[in-house]
Amino acid sequence: MIILGIDPGSRITGFGVINSVGSRNEYVASGCIKISGDELPDRLNQVFDGVNEIIRTYCPQEMAIEQVFMAKNADSALKLGQARGVAIVAGTQNQLPVYEYAARLVKQAVVGKGSADKAQVQHMVMQILKLPGLPQADAADGLAIALCHAHTRVGLVKMAGAKGHRQGRYR
Repeated sequence: MIILGIDPGSRITGFGVINSVGSRNEYVASGCIKISGDELPDRLNQVFDGVNEIIRTYCPQEMAIEQVFMAKNADSALKLGQARGVAIVAGTQNQLPVYEYAARLVKQAVVGKGSADKAQVQHMVMQILKLPGLPQADAADGLAIALCHAHTRVGLVKMAGAKGHRQGRYR
């Protein structure tokens, strides 16, 4: 299963692509869509085109994206939400199921604590995927989102295969 993780932004959108087979995850690609210009419609179009290009290049079967969080600046939150929206539309127009994850859940899945900082996420992504060096911060976030989705999928598959539930344990 090829999974695309997107960390949306109106200036930099990070992405990560992994191949998830059972509980094993392998690095495929990562990077950033660097957005230029001052006009928001043009920047949103660049996000849309960039995500479409990544989908055409790597042919993921599923897409995961970070949920909107309330930023200190309402204008920044709105722009982030719009960038997120065009990334989701790019995924759905390519017939990808799109899954959304809260930032705290992504950090919990990768680092083990929801309050982890960017450096901790970068380090753990590098360790989990056995990368030769630290990925760029936004690319690491995209990879972390993809890893969170992979972990969630594995957990749901295990639960679906469970025969029963007894004393807090699946059997």
